[in-house]
Amino acid sequence: MHLCHERNGESRTLAHNVDTADSLLSQTLGLMFHTSIPQDYALVFPFDAAASRDAHMVFVPFDIDAVWVENGEVQQVKRLSAWTGRGEARCDTLVELPAGAAADVAVGDRLFVAD
Repeated sequence: MHLCHERNGESRTLAHNVDTADSLLSQTLGLMFHTSIPQDYALVFPFDAAASRDAHMVFVPFDIDAVWVENGEVQQVKRLSAWTGRGEARCDTLVELPAGAAADVAVGDRLFVAD
């Protein structure tokens, strides 16, 4: 699996190492208690329906980029700072990446997981 970013018909891979947080426990823990994440990594939180979803950085000692996606379209991109960062937006998929990995991702772009 890899995470793809598409803009204006051009596609690029943001991460080749993708984990899915698809259980309540994995969604609750997210990146908590990790000491770092690889540069080529993404943690994807798929949800059954779109709703307002928040991400927090409690017990996460490094910055990340968070991307809120609804129906494949980016709704918000935000850098969350270690320990104190927080963000919220409507989405059916939330993606967490190493800080800087989503620097070229903008609202309206497409983000999706491919095999």
